[in-house]
Amino acid sequence: MVASLLTPNEAAVVAGVTLRDVNRVIDERILPDRFYSVADGRRVHLAACPLVGFYFRAARALTAEERLTLIGRFSERITASLLAHPFEGWADADWRVDDDFLSVSLSPFVADADTRGARLAAARARVIEDPAILGGAPVIKGTRVPVHDLAASVAVGLSRERILAAYPGLDDETLDLAVLYAEAHPARGRPRRLSVVPAEARPAVDRMVVRRRRA
Repeated sequence: MVASLLTPNEAAVVAGVTLRDVNRVIDERILPDRFYSVADGRRVHLAACPLVGFYFRAARALTAEERLTLIGRFSERITASLLAHPFEGWADADWRVDDDFLSVSLSPFVADADTRGARLAAARARVIEDPAILGGAPVIKGTRVPVHDLAASVAVGLSRERILAAYPGLDDETLDLAVLYAEAHPARGRPRRLSVVPAEARPAVDRMVVRRRRA
């Protein structure tokens, strides 16, 4: 489990919740202590992601007290399963728990986290950070295409066709993985200017401005 520690942003992507939700399960101690660490920056175990997803996405069906009780039961099952077979076949296991009159299954949340985790791993494999390439900014492996530029282009509504036309070496799958990687690893500092300009963009001012020198 130590090898499966995720940053809060990564955990949010795998659990299918917001970053605020991930921080909340730590701050409010919703998760058992063994599923996260705050010793050297916040980290969340991959195994906790189904529990995080369950707590927030089952809120309409179950009370907070019921969800906390079930998380305690589910966490025991997860710990025992991972000690025996770390993540091997965990998406196909029976994760149903009976609690008095309730019968609740964690299986949909485990399967979802397993799928999202695999996609995140695929995104990591498609991206490289090399100090010799754009100062270490994340780029698509084998190119100089910045990952966060691709994600920003999607975020502002540029069509996939226009983005892929601007980067002929990329395909739909790579674009999807770039967006996922950027979500799990947000850029720091001031956003870069987009290298893809919308077709409808027009100059706001068509004149030269002379910069005044300070006295």
